[in-house]
Amino acid sequence: MQAVTAGVKNGKEVKRIIIAGGGTGGHIFPAIAIANAILKQQPQTEILFVGAKGKMEMEKIPQAGFKIIGLDIAGFNRSSLIKNIGLPIKLFKSFLQVKKIFKNFKPNAVIGVGGYSSFPVLKYAQAKKIATFIHESNSFAGKANIMLGKKAKKIFTASDGMEKFFPAEKIMISGNPVRESISKSNVSREEAIKFFDLDAAKKTILSIGGSLGAKSINEALDKNLDAFAENNLQLIWQTGKPYAEKGKERAAGKANIWANEFINRMDNAYAAADLVISRSGAMAIAELCVMKKAVVFVPYPFAAEDHQTVNAQSLVNKNAGIMIKDSEALEKLVPAIISLSKDESKQQELKSNIGKLAITNADEIIATEILKMID
Repeated sequence: MQAVTAGVKNGKEVKRIIIAGGGTGGHIFPAIAIANAILKQQPQTEILFVGAKGKMEMEKIPQAGFKIIGLDIAGFNRSSLIKNIGLPIKLFKSFLQVKKIFKNFKPNAVIGVGGYSSFPVLKYAQAKKIATFIHESNSFAGKANIMLGKKAKKIFTASDGMEKFFPAEKIMISGNPVRESISKSNVSREEAIKFFDLDAAKKTILSIGGSLGAKSINEALDKNLDAFAENNLQLIWQTGKPYAEKGKERAAGKANIWANEFINRMDNAYAAADLVISRSGAMAIAELCVMKKAVVFVPYPFAAEDHQTVNAQSLVNKNAGIMIKDSEALEKLVPAIISLSKDESKQQELKSNIGKLAITNADEIIATEILKMID
């Protein structure tokens, strides 16, 4: 990587910003949305992403048109303590890599979006008195973000009540940035259905279990796959990588089932969907609010502080979603979605109420505040 020097483009000083983090789509897609919003306001800005080698961001960030550098870093493994033996060495190595990145890129600011690769980058920036910003998408902050929040200039949160994790005076409730390809999509249902090679006359269920898939959802769909055809329904099934082979095998020869490990065109998926089955991570909820979808949520029960259940329950309380426990998904999920597919008034109620919770310009709010603070 070549060292850069401070410069001027079109009579304006060039700002250089590092965006650090990743690991899941819930961290990566908001990061891309923030980057695009910054460039929309100040096109001369130079943006560099820093992630973890071998993780999803190393593929998704270049696809979005940005440069990324991967760190040799791993997170703390809670299930196998012996796998953490090499962690201090990896952390030390990542700090050396970060030092080199900063020497070459000379950032004016660093934005952390979550994921363990964000920690060494923001920690180093704070040691060097470089402005740092955090976007916390969840209702429960991670330990790394709590530590980094003490010295951050501003912390953008999706919801209120985050004073228990961060200094109150640094918090700004921005909502969660939804990628522009979704929030500004004008894909018609007809086009979207054609994209998945399905039937426009049939009601369509979209199942999204997060970027890595959801075992309980996959097993529930697998067990009851024939029930979709029996009820004149079709299914767009994002299996995630671990279940991809089995899912495709089960869907083979079934004209009403589209199955793949990942959906690269979520704008088409949302446009095609009449009903949605989803985990209740913060980013999934943000997108579903913007797209005004009737949803059956199956919260991931092992999320920190069980925050996905808290997220889903909050929507259920507002009559903006239905929740099925992960442990009950095998028996109850498919009957629940079939029942909802036959209840038009309930669908309309859910769509109307979830739509009221949408924040469509979170990326602009975050970009404006960051650029204002580093001017």
